Amino acid sequence: MTAFYISLAMVFLAEMGDKTQLLAMAFATRFRWQTVLWGVLAATLVNHLLAAYAGSIITDVFPLRYVHSIASLSFILFSFWIMRGGDTLKRDDARPRVNPFWTIAPAFFLAEIGDKTQLSTMALAAEFTTVIPVWLGTTTGMVLADAAGILAGTVLHKKIPEAKVKWLTALVFIAFGAWGLYRALVSGQQA
Repeated sequence: MTAFYISLAMVFLAEMGDKTQLLAMAFATRFRWQTVLWGVLAATLVNHLLAAYAGSIITDVFPLRYVHSIASLSFILFSFWIMRGGDTLKRDDARPRVNPFWTIAPAFFLAEIGDKTQLSTMALAAEFTTVIPVWLGTTTGMVLADAAGILAGTVLHKKIPEAKVKWLTALVFIAFGAWGLYRALVSGQQA
């Protein structure tokens, strides 16, 4: 259960202010919020399953101690990515001529490729050497964060201190990265 809860928390925090959260906010201004959440859920289920599976395979190729060190360093690097900011989204006002779900899910899936939340999912699966709890945790975190983003985008857009959210998220990533590096170093000295 630890892998599930840590994965949920990490991706929830990483998604705050991310371009995919902004994408969900933008879709929510044009489509029913339920349709947006279903699209986010479908895209995230597929994307994060692939990412978690890829992360778990890495541990079969490289010694676990090195994988843990790389995953921990990646968390620290993600913190710099978060602090850097710059995740923006340009809105396109053209309405699609298909069911909105079939616009939202593929767009969200593609936007998530190479995103810090997808890379975090890979790193978490490598760190915990498990797929299902990480996949379910990151998917839950993503949907919760995007639901919060949709609510924030439609109700409280002007009142959320984005800079504070990014700094808090970055500090959490640094803490997890430092803790993981410490554990990798301690296990390396015992080997």
